[in-house]
Amino acid sequence: MLAALMIEAVFGWPDRLTRRIGHPVIWIGALIARADAQANRPYLSHRSRYLTGAAASIAVIAVAAAIAGLIAAAVPGGWPGLVILALCGSSLIAARSLYDHVAAVAAPLAAGDLAGARAAVARIVGRDPALLDDAGVARAAIESLAENMSDGVVAPLFWGVLFGLPGLAAYKAINTLDSMIGHRTARHLAFGGFAARLDDVANLVPARLTGLLLALAALSPAALGAMLRDARRHRSPNAGWPEAAMAGAIGVRLSGPRAYQGRIAPEPWLNGTAPDPDAGAIRRALGLYVRALAIMALALLALMLALGWR
Repeated sequence: MLAALMIEAVFGWPDRLTRRIGHPVIWIGALIARADAQANRPYLSHRSRYLTGAAASIAVIAVAAAIAGLIAAAVPGGWPGLVILALCGSSLIAARSLYDHVAAVAAPLAAGDLAGARAAVARIVGRDPALLDDAGVARAAIESLAENMSDGVVAPLFWGVLFGLPGLAAYKAINTLDSMIGHRTARHLAFGGFAARLDDVANLVPARLTGLLLALAALSPAALGAMLRDARRHRSPNAGWPEAAMAGAIGVRLSGPRAYQGRIAPEPWLNGTAPDPDAGAIRRALGLYVRALAIMALALLALMLALGWR
């Protein structure tokens, strides 16, 4: 997991490779889309759709974990096997790509190009970018950085440490299921209900670890205080922990009311007495993110040494 993180942080997943062969998350997404199209029947009862969705979700997770397990079993021992496993694992981590996507929002926002900043933030959040002012764009980018640090970096590594490449792949399938069908819409409320709850459970520990990493990287009691005070106010049982820690660490307020699909969601503020963020706050958040990843890498190294890795 340490080697996978280092590879992804340095190289990411090259665009030319995506154009040539795609990406593991794209492959998982295609499997989910097919299951949704074939098994999600609107004429079934709520219970039947829930059970069908649960069965489809378990099947997708099992396929992802099984393929990863076969790869892990087939690789040679020693350093060649480690390199192969690390390369495979790096494709399921998003440390570099997350940094790049959020940094792409800060640059136009700092230059006064609100339209460019809105276009950049629309690639990483689901809210309506046309309704966002400068502060709204900055909030969306920083919240995405905090939440996706948990979902895209800490959680995959956490499950990878526990269960190897199959654990990492299984988590990525769970997270992709939630992002595709775990919505409270007429089509997916029942069919995706199991996937949404499973994602909540899978992120329960990683989200809190992410908040602690951010607070530790900040070396600020304000980060820990904001997390302990405001995390549970968030609509999500998990996202509030890294977001509140981030808000306290860089001294801004996050969350709050936002527009989704033409309606205003009256979300509470995190670290609500602080000022709104700007482009400078995004850059501070990115710096904190890098420091938190460095601490996590050191923790993985310490764990490796403690376990007597050879």
